[in-house]
Amino acid sequence: MFLLLNFLFKKKENTKQLKDKDTSTTSRRTKEQIATRKGELGEYKINIQLDQLPKDYCYLSDLFVENPKAKSGYSQIDHLVITPYGIMVIETKNYQGTIYGAKNQKNWLINGKFKMGNPFVQNYGHIQALKSLIDKKYHGLFISIVSFTKRCTFKVDLDYRKISSDELIVYDIELSEFIHRKISAMRTQYKEPLLNEHDILILYNYFAKANITEPKIREQHNKILKSKNTEQATCEACNKPVSEKVKTYCLNNKKFKGKIYCFDHQNNHN
Repeated sequence: MFLLLNFLFKKKENTKQLKDKDTSTTSRRTKEQIATRKGELGEYKINIQLDQLPKDYCYLSDLFVENPKAKSGYSQIDHLVITPYGIMVIETKNYQGTIYGAKNQKNWLINGKFKMGNPFVQNYGHIQALKSLIDKKYHGLFISIVSFTKRCTFKVDLDYRKISSDELIVYDIELSEFIHRKISAMRTQYKEPLLNEHDILILYNYFAKANITEPKIREQHNKILKSKNTEQATCEACNKPVSEKVKTYCLNNKKFKGKIYCFDHQNNHN
């Protein structure tokens, strides 16, 4: 009788552990899905604005090109807009919190604590990769734009917000506004457009042709980036390395107050 009761108790305990494990796995998947959806929503808001730009502009999204100087051998450009007055390379960031940064800093801070690479240094690498694809006469036409969600507050070098700068930091909801303001300022500066319709078409075709769509190559690139980011992000409670998705999820969730936790500690954080 004792053996039977002991067997039933163990079976019940094992069933409970399996249920807890299943619940934990489901919770993890849900959290990852939320982070992914937030990123997709951010990109959707950008694409809506780009779709409404003047007809003589061209743009490409998720452009993936070779870059021998990058760790993965490639550069992934979120958005590229070709206008009569310049080529705008847009890097999007899906963070939440106060962003601290200056031009001479290799790393910026989120909420004064967590490091992120200077996004303009990252975008500079993208621009250099794009320059290698086109004629040198177009090299001076690039404008670097970094877009953050409105869940952020900027504490950055004021020059990044000046429309005269060729490095602009914007909130995602004001991207098209800044593009229009930048073009208006350049129209005042130059009597004639810097690119005609033929130039814009040539550039668009160059970039579109260089775009790599092979899934395996893109997947390998993402794995390398995740490996790099995981080294930088660790759990506040146990110092365990976490993935970029977990890091993004925590930084986008107010209840964590700008701190990063692994899956095991997200429900027990202080």
